[in-house]
Amino acid sequence: MKGSSGFRRRTRGLRIKPKERGKVKIRQRMQTFKENDLASISINPSYQNIPHPRYQGRTGRIVGMQGRAYHVEIKDGGKTKKVLVTPEHLKRIA
Repeated sequence: MKGSSGFRRRTRGLRIKPKERGKVKIRQRMQTFKENDLASISINPSYQNIPHPRYQGRTGRIVGMQGRAYHVEIKDGGKTKKVLVTPEHLKRIA
């Protein structure tokens, strides 16, 4: 049987510590960023509306907002790309 090639393929099992599984972290969901802050994309499979899995682990700069999501500018190959990411999938880089 042919395997699925959907958008969420191989993302449901992204590693979360067993004690963290199923918890809704209000702090993580309500965190705010300013323009030019550095942030890392870390997909949390507990939430929907995930960014594309190819951007997992990438670090970029916040360049704007759209609703409650942020535009993160990352380098992919030699190109600069803007990815729309909700705050529960972002981690602040000091």
